[in-house]
Amino acid sequence: MKLLNRQSSDFLYQQIIEFIDDQQQQGLLRAGDKLPSLRKLSKQLEISVPTVKQAYLELEKQGRVCARPQSGYYLQAEQARTLQPTRSKWMGSKPVEVNCRSLIEQVHDAVHLPNTVALGISNPVNTHPPDKALARLMRSVLSKVAEKAVSYGPVNGDPKLRMQLAFRYQELGAAVNYQDMLITNGCQEALSIALQCVAEKGDVIAIESPCFFGLIELIESLGMKALEVYTCTEDGLCLDELEKTLNQYPVKACLFSTAINNPLGSLMPDSRRQQMVELLERYDVPLIEDDTYGDLHFDGERPKPAQLYSEKGLVLTCSSFSKTAAPGYRVGWLIPGRFEEQAKRIKRAQSCSTPMLQQWTLTEYLLSGEYDRHLTVLRKKLIYNCERMRALIAEHFPSEVCIAKPQGGSVLWVRCRSHVNTGDFFHEAIAQGVSFAPGGIFSPSGKYQHYMRISFGVQWHQDIEQAIKTLGQLVAQHQHH
Repeated sequence: MKLLNRQSSDFLYQQIIEFIDDQQQQGLLRAGDKLPSLRKLSKQLEISVPTVKQAYLELEKQGRVCARPQSGYYLQAEQARTLQPTRSKWMGSKPVEVNCRSLIEQVHDAVHLPNTVALGISNPVNTHPPDKALARLMRSVLSKVAEKAVSYGPVNGDPKLRMQLAFRYQELGAAVNYQDMLITNGCQEALSIALQCVAEKGDVIAIESPCFFGLIELIESLGMKALEVYTCTEDGLCLDELEKTLNQYPVKACLFSTAINNPLGSLMPDSRRQQMVELLERYDVPLIEDDTYGDLHFDGERPKPAQLYSEKGLVLTCSSFSKTAAPGYRVGWLIPGRFEEQAKRIKRAQSCSTPMLQQWTLTEYLLSGEYDRHLTVLRKKLIYNCERMRALIAEHFPSEVCIAKPQGGSVLWVRCRSHVNTGDFFHEAIAQGVSFAPGGIFSPSGKYQHYMRISFGVQWHQDIEQAIKTLGQLVAQHQHH
């Protein structure tokens, strides 16, 4: 397939760019798609590999494609305006009693509405569910354990599962002893136990801002106060702000997701995470690390857990399989640092133990190597979905809208014009068959009313484009009010 005019060798690479344009216009290449390999395109167009490479580098300079190590070149979302950090507009926060419950309840309810495209909940597993592998493993476990499957398990969970999880942390460099770990009912229970280990009713808990509404609600349900700390769209939590906050308020503990914040998708570099732990331990303030999304980073190495940098045992790490393998299994864990005794006591009082059948199944899943293979595919699909969703929003939303560029996870944080309140059209959206999460619920003090969180943790189908169109029209209507 010779497209190209042989004479203009200087401009051959320009013609490759035109060829890519052409493919895009015909809909043969879409945002998130992998471009043909250098060798394949060089053969197809009878051009040297270095020339094709030159064209791809030019496209990368223009921000139209991105290179992924060991993987190739991918088409980026077009004209999606990336949300830039805006610290100048940050209004300092005070500790507040939390209350945005009714809207949070509605966001949860919308997940189960029939005939609704649910973009309001973060469920990355939905993109690539490992249900068949897990069902197969569960059947084989059941055939071995019979009646043991219905009896109580140990309070701190299956030792084999704890050992497998401890190995994973040890591979990242964190000295974790499996005997100290607790298996919990999802990450939410781990976080709840961790908070009760380090704080009491009325105490001030520092959180990232914006922050996942489930954490805000948890702090509220324990009668504690939430205090927001400025968090940047790229590198996460701002350490200067954190230090100012520690000097200004009686912060009892911090609850942060520095390895992929939800909703920002920001990722704090490892060196800064180390500085953060050193800062907190200097002030003797415990850190509850919500590491739920750590395995869903998009590029490079997995971020190192804060646990790795703790010298005083003041870091409590919480995570689960809910975002990576099986949200319905409700299997999470807690590495309690020096609060092991309290943690076990609270776990015993709260829920006695965690279902064993799911734990045994997940142990087999880890041991077989299938979990890591699954993660590799899941991450690839999330990266692809992220680009496609950014492209759709860029196409169907008003041009003033900006979108965060997540470094992992499964959600996009989208900023509309400042007078738009996304909570105002939440019900209209549901009436039109699509749900999202309004920005106001990500702040205990009512910031982010003009933001929205849209999930790309979906199995792609044709209704998604329509759903984004619908949301884009609603934003446009409310922008003109």
